[in-house]
Amino acid sequence: MDMPVAGEIATIAHGRDITRGWVDGLGLLPPMDAIQRDFGRFLDIYEKVLEDSQVAATFQQRRLAVVCKPWEVIPGEPTDQGRLAADFIRKTLSRLDWDDLTERMLYARFYGFAVAECIWAREGDRIILQQLRVRDVRRFGFGPDFSLRLKVPGNLFGEVMPEKKFWVINSGASHHDEPYGLGLAYWLYWPVYFKRNGLRLWLKLLEKFGAPTAVGRFPNGCDEVSRNQLLSALAALQSDAGVILPEGMEIKLLEATRGGTPGYEKLYDNMNAAIAKVVLSQTMTTDSGASHSQAQVHMDVRRDVIEADADLIDNSFNRTVVAWLTAWNFPGVTPPIVRRIMIEPVDLLQRSERDRNLFTIGYRPTLEEIRSVYGNGMEAVPPAAA
Repeated sequence: MDMPVAGEIATIAHGRDITRGWVDGLGLLPPMDAIQRDFGRFLDIYEKVLEDSQVAATFQQRRLAVVCKPWEVIPGEPTDQGRLAADFIRKTLSRLDWDDLTERMLYARFYGFAVAECIWAREGDRIILQQLRVRDVRRFGFGPDFSLRLKVPGNLFGEVMPEKKFWVINSGASHHDEPYGLGLAYWLYWPVYFKRNGLRLWLKLLEKFGAPTAVGRFPNGCDEVSRNQLLSALAALQSDAGVILPEGMEIKLLEATRGGTPGYEKLYDNMNAAIAKVVLSQTMTTDSGASHSQAQVHMDVRRDVIEADADLIDNSFNRTVVAWLTAWNFPGVTPPIVRRIMIEPVDLLQRSERDRNLFTIGYRPTLEEIRSVYGNGMEAVPPAAA
């Protein structure tokens, strides 16, 4: 029987990745993000993208949509030790403020990856997670072996970080050869760039055509002192309610006119819509003028995004921090599962209409089902007297 080939062949170590060029074992892998590569600034350029008001608003909406969902920790196995491990993880997350950590680590969606440092400590016979500090990703890089490295002064290649010390998430890349991921910032860069430059030109247009230009006239043979006096009067029009002029001089307001419309407002709106589509995968919940039915369809799309973001955080945390803590404190126990609860609240009006329709064809829910859906305080209606 032929045995399969073990181990990796298509590794990127030792310069085997022809898309990156030669990188020795000491060097840092360069990101494959074309925008960072062309502009030569590692993630700094994306800080400006995050300053855009539409980016900030929509990305906050996306993060908070995850954080507002309740979370739970369920045992990895139905044993006493499994339940103890789940209680241990639950208390750990409550102490650390899991919602705050989730929101910060969701910046992995924006930059492509996120890094949090685990501050371990001993408490009796337990190893506990005392703190979990989310770090600035601009301080980190990756080696050819995907080892996490901290950039420090005097070390261009970065210090290799120890294992089981950092929780790292990467997101968005189309393959596993890119530890930096590919964040939303990559797709948002050009819409924000065009919007910012269009807004700059729009403001210039408003400055030029929004207010009349003052024109001063002086008679022939006017000396330089009088001309300077007229210039001062023109400048005073910008701040003073009235000015005085020597006899023989006059000031008129020249209205600037132009034909057609420049389209800057449309460009601004289109770029905002493009930003919303990138961040939320839809625009109806951020733009005005959408019908309720349209918004509901787009909310369904956005719900998929919320669930994917929650899964990104939960699955990564379960594979790393939860697994480490369980192995150290509960050897041999299947690690618990941390997850966000994504069940949407029941629309009671729709549910009551469904129950009424079922009744017309001969079915009715049990009293227990009615109470579980509509709450307690229900009792059956006595039959009408004959």
